[in-house]
Amino acid sequence: MNDVARQRTAGTDGLRVVVVGATGNAGTSVVEALRHHPAVASVLGLARRVPDWRPDGTAWAAADVDPGGSDLVDHFAGADAIVHLAWKFQPTHDPVTTWRTNVLGSIRVYESAAAAGVPALIHASSVGAYSPGPKDHPVDESWPTHGWPQAAYCREKAYMERYLDGFEAAHPDVRVVRMRPGFLFKRESASQQRRIFAGSLLPAQLMRPSFVPAVPDLPGLVFQALHTDDAATAYVAAVVRPVRGAYNLAADPPLDAARLGRLLDSRPLRLPLPPLRAALSMAWRLRLVPASPDLFDAVLRLPLMDCSRARAELDWRPRRTATEAVREFLDGLRDHAGMNTAPLAA
Repeated sequence: MNDVARQRTAGTDGLRVVVVGATGNAGTSVVEALRHHPAVASVLGLARRVPDWRPDGTAWAAADVDPGGSDLVDHFAGADAIVHLAWKFQPTHDPVTTWRTNVLGSIRVYESAAAAGVPALIHASSVGAYSPGPKDHPVDESWPTHGWPQAAYCREKAYMERYLDGFEAAHPDVRVVRMRPGFLFKRESASQQRRIFAGSLLPAQLMRPSFVPAVPDLPGLVFQALHTDDAATAYVAAVVRPVRGAYNLAADPPLDAARLGRLLDSRPLRLPLPPLRAALSMAWRLRLVPASPDLFDAVLRLPLMDCSRARAELDWRPRRTATEAVREFLDGLRDHAGMNTAPLAA
């Protein structure tokens, strides 16, 4: 057997895993997947606000990764692996705030893990860390990770890739895994993602089939998606297997205007990019929508990813197609779906 559980000393009870940012879209799925894996003995979920959601086999503690926040070393002591998922998407109008959490906070997580002697770190990177790339063929994990410099999300993900390069050189005995998923969707994340990207002004009824007459067909509008639960199974495989390095995660098929149109029972409509981009930029500047136009620019430039390495080394296959993941998310939007945690509250 090629997993970490067999490398542990005889007589131990299994792996102790800490999930940082355990109450969000990815965190809740990772906690569920970990607690059902036979090699995992216990899960400690860390979040700024301890949830009412209390799955069996999971303990909780309040912790803030921001500089000056909670002492993380005590939480990490004795852990076999840390899965770091905490990430702040908003406020896009204040990139210093997101930098404090996403970069300085993440660095604090990893420096604390090193101080606590944790042997394995699983980092939530993203397709957003990649430099602009092709839409007509997929790229593997060797594609440059310099991000799209105008988008804070991409800058921060790319910066953490450079930080981890240095961390691995300084701590060669620590096993570092970088997960690079496409866009993650599940029913329970619908309310959170609506708040993050569309804001409260988007009527949920607009996501019903026949309410959207056309989907903009824009140059570069092809992206990869994945059900969050399927991403979670890859994270757990990275915890229990003695692997290192980066893994692309995405489900087929890549989504374009035609496929999105079929999901919404609408037709693709070819539109010029500049007027649409200008309208989004104006709405963002007026604070009518929270999503930055710079992130929109990045999406149009992200490469498609080859996931062969995850299939070969993690024995990973997504159970749902990208279309099924987005369809479930759209159903959640229409039903105001959520979950009993602060980030996912309906």
